[in-house]
Amino acid sequence: MSHRQEARLCSPPLPTPRGVLSAGVVSALARGHPVPGPEEAAGTDAYGDDLQLALYVLYELHYQGFDGVDEEREWDPELLALRRALERCFLTALRVDVPRPVPVKEALDDLQTEPVGHDGTSVSHYLQRDGEPGQLKEYAALRSLYHLKEADPHVWVVPRLHGRAKAAMVAVEYDEFGAGRPEEIHAKLFADLMEDLGLETEYGHYLDVTPAEALATVNLMSLFGLHRALRGALVGHFAAVEVTSSPGSRRLAKALRRTGAGPAAVRFYDEHVEADAVHEQVVRHDVVGGLLESEPALEPDIVFGIQATTLLEDRLGATLLAAWQDRRSVLRVPASGSGQGRNLRP
Repeated sequence: MSHRQEARLCSPPLPTPRGVLSAGVVSALARGHPVPGPEEAAGTDAYGDDLQLALYVLYELHYQGFDGVDEEREWDPELLALRRALERCFLTALRVDVPRPVPVKEALDDLQTEPVGHDGTSVSHYLQRDGEPGQLKEYAALRSLYHLKEADPHVWVVPRLHGRAKAAMVAVEYDEFGAGRPEEIHAKLFADLMEDLGLETEYGHYLDVTPAEALATVNLMSLFGLHRALRGALVGHFAAVEVTSSPGSRRLAKALRRTGAGPAAVRFYDEHVEADAVHEQVVRHDVVGGLLESEPALEPDIVFGIQATTLLEDRLGATLLAAWQDRRSVLRVPASGSGQGRNLRP
């Protein structure tokens, strides 16, 4: 199905479980079985496949839902109780693992520090210089869970902001949603990128082959977006994304050109080189600055959002680079072993 035409709206199928928690959530949604109790989250790896998939499925009820699942399950109190237990596990791990608190200016300045020459720990540096077409396709496939909903959870913070921060946030989001032109919505541009690379473009198509490290980066947005108490952290996440986007996008555009990708694939990153260079200044001075002006006590939360985003992106990057440098696929199953993994090799 082409995303250059208006697609029929449809929800993705429920995924294949990866453990006791995700199996319980999927069976509760698919067959009406009892929902796992919150106590079952105790002792589960906060960054592992089982918890991250269970959390992803529960969050997805607030987005596109799943095929055959009653939309009323979005506010099922037992599912919400389990989700809260999983969130607490995830948040506790993040608060333990992020670096010590620093002033927000220092946290933002650290994001803007670019290495001299090639950075062997950076995915975009690796793909620009050494990435193969198959690795770029894998990267696009697993990042599709993020980019096909990228701006959506950030919108949840708008009614929780005031004055300058709200106006600036809406201005940046207006660009993310195509400035009134549906064909220019950034999620649509990413679907065009996927089509250009020969990937399936349906929302959530690659969920089953996406590793936990990538699921965690998506879940973080939803976690921050769905809680008013974490509005500062969501602004921090938004700032981290916008500040780092332009240089990374420039490298990824070069990688796609070097490997012979089509114009639609390159355009997504070219668009972010230009747009996010402007957005970075607006976010730094007006969204973050405006929020601190109206609610200065939220500075530690903003910094936490920046640091948690960096932590999870670094974990994902390390997983990707370890697999690719070892000549392995980063996907959870071989391309030939799942319908969701097809077309990922040149």
